[in-house]
Parts: sequence; structure tokens; C-alpha cells
Amino acid sequence: MKFTLSWLKHHLETDATVDQIAEALTDLGLEVEGVENPAAKLAEFTIGKVISAQKHPDADKLKVCQVETADGPTQIICGAPNAREGITVVIASPGTYVPGIDTTIGVGKIRGIESYGMMCSEREMEMSDEHDGIIELPSGEVGESFTDWLAANKPDMVDPVIEIAITPNRPDALGVRGVARDLAARGLGTLKEVKVTPVPASFAADIAVTIDDDTLDGCPVFCGRVIRGVKNGPSPAWLQAQLRAIGLRPISFLVDVTNWFTYDLNRPLHVFDMDKVKGNLRVHRAAGGETLVALDDKEYTLQQGQMVISDDTGPESIAGIMGGSTTGCSDETVNVFVESAYWDPVQIAYTGRALKINSDARYRFERGVDPAFTPEGLEHAVRMIVDHAGGEASAPIQAGSVPDTSRAYKLDTDRVVSLVGMEIAADTQQATLKALGFTLDGDMAHVPSWRPDVQGPADLVEEVARIASLTKLQGKPLPRMDPGVPKPILTPAQRRQQAARRTAAALGYNECVTYSFVDEAAAKLFGGGDDATMLENPISSEMSHMRPNLLPGLLRAAARNQARGFMDMALFEVGAGFDGGEPGEQQNLVTGILIGRTGPKDVHGTSRPVDVYDAKADAEAILAAINAPAKVQILRGADAWWHPGRHGKICLGPKKVLGIFGELHPKVLREMDIKGPAVGFMIWPDEVPVPKNKTATRAALAANDLQAVERDFAFVVDAQVDALTLVNAAAAADKALITDVRVFDEFIGGNLGEGKKSLAVTVSLQPTEKTLKDADIEAVSAKIVEKVTKATGAVLRG
Repeated sequence: MKFTLSWLKHHLETDATVDQIAEALTDLGLEVEGVENPAAKLAEFTIGKVISAQKHPDADKLKVCQVETADGPTQIICGAPNAREGITVVIASPGTYVPGIDTTIGVGKIRGIESYGMMCSEREMEMSDEHDGIIELPSGEVGESFTDWLAANKPDMVDPVIEIAITPNRPDALGVRGVARDLAARGLGTLKEVKVTPVPASFAADIAVTIDDDTLDGCPVFCGRVIRGVKNGPSPAWLQAQLRAIGLRPISFLVDVTNWFTYDLNRPLHVFDMDKVKGNLRVHRAAGGETLVALDDKEYTLQQGQMVISDDTGPESIAGIMGGSTTGCSDETVNVFVESAYWDPVQIAYTGRALKINSDARYRFERGVDPAFTPEGLEHAVRMIVDHAGGEASAPIQAGSVPDTSRAYKLDTDRVVSLVGMEIAADTQQATLKALGFTLDGDMAHVPSWRPDVQGPADLVEEVARIASLTKLQGKPLPRMDPGVPKPILTPAQRRQQAARRTAAALGYNECVTYSFVDEAAAKLFGGGDDATMLENPISSEMSHMRPNLLPGLLRAAARNQARGFMDMALFEVGAGFDGGEPGEQQNLVTGILIGRTGPKDVHGTSRPVDVYDAKADAEAILAAINAPAKVQILRGADAWWHPGRHGKICLGPKKVLGIFGELHPKVLREMDIKGPAVGFMIWPDEVPVPKNKTATRAALAANDLQAVERDFAFVVDAQVDALTLVNAAAAADKALITDVRVFDEFIGGNLGEGKKSLAVTVSLQPTEKTLKDADIEAVSAKIVEKVTKATGAVLRG
């Protein structure tokens, strides 16, 4: 966003310097990206007068001039065709830098005659592209600074240009008036009142405007007026100077007016040549496929749903972005239709991006212009056109209605301290908001229509603090509110994950961090791959679904390592698996896999292939690290990707599963391209019960001075009976006395018969009150045999 100092003073009564204004703007959040001051690069140039001009003896196109300068009569060689006696010129003395030719002037000889300076053209001083001759001034004193002469006679030529960066939340600052309003609120001047006297209607417009019902959400209001008898042509010098200063090329008055109001009041407009418009105007959505040659002479193909303005022959303007060349204004234009409309920011942004059009109108509409200013902005433009180009105006035409943007929020003057840390008096806060255009009604602040970014009470505080200057904010140490040791920051779940990571790493595992996305085939192998976990816009076909658990990613990583010759590995990951696509349909997991051998081969033969018991030991170690109960059950019945006979579920009862360990199914390993068997474990840390005793100390040691007793039992059972069923039955015989039951032998065959096996267990008995006698031991033994026989159909082996 660029503007000149004089343009700013059109809205702001101020004596502040350019440096003061630039500093204030950056402090207000409108960061100054640059200040271009033409007077600075012209400061060394002075005014002189040509006393005589004689032809150079050795050059037909050169003249030897005697020039009266600040240093007295000076000889200067000049090749300009208009160099002659009596004219007032601009002098660059030796040592002066000339920006247009990027040269510092020195004393030199031209065809044998010395020259002590230079008489400059406008292009050499970067004032314009004119270079047919040197500058001839109508007046001026010899030795006078050229910049002083310009300030007195052509102030636009030395008008500083300020460029600021606009954040997306400040569309009001895309107009010079919005910038002036902020500076006035800061105290750098007084905001001038801008009024317009509407041009009286001389006739009823002979054109109608309609908005389709399905387009009202994108264009709620459309205003316009017809002006007849306009004389188009070059714009006034002041208007051309202001447009050139901000980098715009003056085209014609009717076009320049719309550009000027875009920057002056942040009100983009469009002017149609009425004699080229066929029939009435209609605001509607494109059906798709229509073409339009825009004012940039490029043809655009409209997409379905994009907003356009059409006459009876078809589209004539891409709504809110760029007009069409067919109905554009030219020097022959005499009748015009001036349009002022409000367009929805989101829909303008979508259209602009789709068509790849960048225009000042699009830049402003997609950030949000003032909807309430739509009719008034039209009157400003019509008044300027009639005053400078003549003509008579029709009665206003309006389709739709101005959208209601009124809203109010409570101003809590004490909240500045808590939110920002600044102490600002209540009356100062109220005065600030009034200066910014807010209307106060008691403690309610009504937001002006040009501030769509203010959406709550906190935004009111931000406005007050911004105008007061956040540079005044002083750091103050906060008092310590809670004495003693602070509460722990990590949640129990986070502490468990941390403990699981440390334990797995200590066991020799390497941690992996894999994508949460897997391909559909891998997801289906592990119980996923349904529509609920399918991504709508996946990165690639190999990442089409959310992972059901961590095993697919770990096995893919293992396959890549095996392809590179690493056959022995231990990998683990801590992360989430997804049961569905809704929030909460996920589970935290700790998963590890072991592939290959336990170590390199050696002479002692200690290296062996990993087995299910390695996975079981590691799973139990991690569970112990996260404070899982020591007494658990090992059950069968895990998911299909585990080997049916070489796995176990670590449970607290049949439904409370803490983890699973075992060998992975060979079919799954083939699908995942894994060579050789692989074992692994999967732990659900969130399923581990939280200890009821939350003290930091350990429980007291329960020591016993009575001697424990062990008894061995051998039972003959059916081959299908699980050892765990037998162990649980034996342990239940006397829960107070029996502390442990362990299987120490399994025998199949011999004289047991087909379909039978022998399981031998050791039962540990720990008395707590008195030493056990033979009768007590026999009684417990009988109960053990009875419980095991009842639970498994076992027969005590003789």
C-alpha cells in the first residue's frame, strides 16, 4: 500500500514530519516498508542562468555555455537542442550525483574544451521520461536550491511516498483514510471530515440491475448511476501525479477516478461505457465455459459458480475482480454507468485464485471493504466525475440491500491490565475507540462497519493497547502465587509413555517414528482398511488409510532394513492406532518387534533365533516399568495376525487386556515382505490401572519368619487343556496360603495314551500364623487335587 504525504494530508491535518509519521505507522502495526523522498536525491541541484551559448568549434551539436551559478560564472558544455542564452536551468556542479545516469559529475574536457558541470534534463534527474532537452524553468533565482523551487512551484514533484505492509486483518488500512484515522487516534493530527454532496438526479436511468437469488450471498448489494454527456480525457495534473507516485499509470479520467478511490477510500469501483452495454445488467453465477476478454486483454474461461456481471449478450465483467474490455471506457466515451457493489471476500478469493487474476479490486474485496460505504462511495465517484468531466446523472439504482454488520461488545477498561499488562485510564480508552470510529453506549462499544477484524471484547483491548503503543509496555516479574513444589506438568499417560520409551531403549530396541498412514492392503492385514479410516486426500496411494496399530509401520521399516542387508533388528514405537475416523476413536500403543537372532554367531553358540519368550520378557519388563500389576493371566485368543499357537494375551481378567506378545503369523510376514520369523509385543498403557495409593513412598516390606513349603503334583490331562487353566485352578485352592504355582515339566507319549499329556507343577505354601504340620499340608494338597480335577478333568499321576 503506497501513498504520498500530500495525499495523507488530504485526510489528516498534521504538522508531523515524514520520519515521525513512519515511526508512528510501524508502531501502530502498519509496518513501513520504505519511504521514497524525491527531495533527498535532488538536494544538491541548484538553479542557474545561461549568459551565453556559442557553438563548439569542433562539434556541430555541442554548445559552449557560460552559466551564472551559485559559484559565479561557469563554463559548461551542453548538447541539448534548447540550450540558449537567457534560459533558467538546473545545474549539477562537480561532485553532484545524477541518479538518472548513475554518475557523479566531475570536471572534464569535451573535444578539447573544459566543462565544469552539467545542465540537466528531467530524465537525468528521474523526474520523468522527458529527455529531448534540458529543463527550462519559468522563474528562479541563481543559486537557489532546486528542491526549494519545486516545493514552492511543483510540490507534487517532491512529495514523499510512503509504502506500508498491510496485514490481512486490517482491510481498512488499504485506503489512505484508514491510515489517517489511525494516525489521528495516535495524536499525530486531526482527521478531516470528508463529505459529499450527491449530484441531483436529472433523469431516470434507462437500465435495470438485478441480482439472482442464488447470488445474493456473494453480492448482497449493487448500486449504480448513469451519467450522460461525459467528456473523457486526461486527468487533472494532481490526480495524475498522485497515481504516478504510487506506481500507477494514468490512462484516462474515467479510469483514473476508479483507481484513485480504490486507494483513497478503499472503495473499488467500475465504470461501464453505457453505449456498449446491451440491455440490462444482471449479477449471477456463471454456468461454466463462458469466455470474457478482460481489461488486461486476456481471455478468461469462467468456471461454474463464479460471479459475473452480464448484459443481454453475455458476461461483461468478472465481479469484483476485473471488468471486460468490450464495455470499457475510451476517449470517445460520453455515457457511462458507474458501479459500486459489495462482494463476498471468500468467493472473490476463490474466483481470483482459480482464474489467476491479481488486481487492486480483488486484493481489497477478498480482505473486506466497508459494506455500509457502498452507496456513499458511489456518490463520491459520481460527484468527482460530474465536477471534472461534466454531464448529468440519473437517479440512483440499487439492487439488494446493504448487509447488516452491526455488533457491539462490552468494554471492560480493567481488562487491559490483565491481557496486555498496561495501565491505561478508562477515559483514555474510551477516547481511543471513539477516535477509531467506534460508538460508545454505556459500557458497550459498537464496531464500525469498516472493521471486520474486531470480533470480541479482547479485540477492543488490542485496539486500545495498539494506539497507546506497545513500546510503552514494561516487563515486570510476576509474583510467585503458589508456594512450595509446583505440580507435575506431565500427565500419568505421558509419564507412562516416557517410562516405556526408556525401558524399551534400555532393552536394546531402536525407536522408530513412522507415518500414521498406511496403504489399504497393510491396514486390512491388521484389522483396518475400512471407509471410516480412509483419507479423503491422501499424500500417495501408499498412505491411503489411518493405521489400525503400529505393527504395519514397524514391519515396513524392518523390510526396508532387510533389503539393505540388516537381518537382525529390534524396533519399537510409541504412538496411536486408529479404530475409526472420529475424535476419540484411537488408542495409545507401545509396540516392538524382534527379527533375526539374539546376537552375532560366536564359538560358544550363545546366539539363537529370537522366540516368543523374548517378546514375553520384554513386554513384561515394560509393563513393570509403567507400574502394571504383577499378578496377571496369560490367555489365548488374540487377533488373526498373531500365530494361533505361539502368542499370549496379558490380562487382568478375560476382558481387561494389558498387552499381547507372540510370533507374528507367517502369512502376514509374507505379505509384508519379511524374511524369517518375527516376534513382537503390543501394550496398551492406558489400560494399566492407576494405583490407588498415590504416595511417593514404597509400601512397607512384608517379611515372614515362618518357613515356606513346596509340594509337587503331576496331573494327566487331555492334550488340549491349557497349562494356565490347571495353574489357575491349583492357585484357587487356598488363596491365603498358596503364593505361587509354576509348571516345571510336560510329558507326552509313553504309557499316557493318545491325546493325553502330563503336566507337573510346583505349589509354594507360605504360612503366616503358624508353622504348617503334615495334616495341614495334606489338607491343602487334597483341595488342590480336587480343584484341578474339577476344572480340567485331570487325574493325579501316580
